[in-house]
Amino acid sequence: MKKIQFITLLLLVAAVWVSCKQAPAAEAETNSFGAGVSKPDAAISFADVNAQLETADSAMVIMRAKVGEVCQAKGCWMNIVDAAGTTEGEMFVQFQDYGFFMPKDIAGREVIVEGKAYKQETSVEELKHYAEDAGKSAEEIAAITEPVMEKKFMATGVVLVK
Repeated sequence: MKKIQFITLLLLVAAVWVSCKQAPAAEAETNSFGAGVSKPDAAISFADVNAQLETADSAMVIMRAKVGEVCQAKGCWMNIVDAAGTTEGEMFVQFQDYGFFMPKDIAGREVIVEGKAYKQETSVEELKHYAEDAGKSAEEIAAITEPVMEKKFMATGVVLVK
């Protein structure tokens, strides 16, 4: 009988040890925000999404890009650019239902985003607000006097690429 109790105890200890060894998987999850990305291997390039927006008003996509800038107030938005860091065609990214935020120190990191790419006019008031969030100077903010037609992205999920 003691042998069965010993084996049971040994199995219990082994089970606890194995479950503790899975902590690195939890670390990997911290690189996923919102709903995550359903098929990261299916991500298309930033340039391909920009090309789609030349002929369509919107597109549901999974895209790989580089972070150009992040809101320094809360991490509640980011700008993404092509892999080379070129800001031509830059996209302004917000997060579905204001449901998650990004770390403020990820500029220059590569991301995979899933959601809706679209074109929309941004008002002067909004542009000034985002400039304040980005830490722009009073002169830079005052220079904003016209609305801008922008390419935007509403992300349901984001993954930081290691």
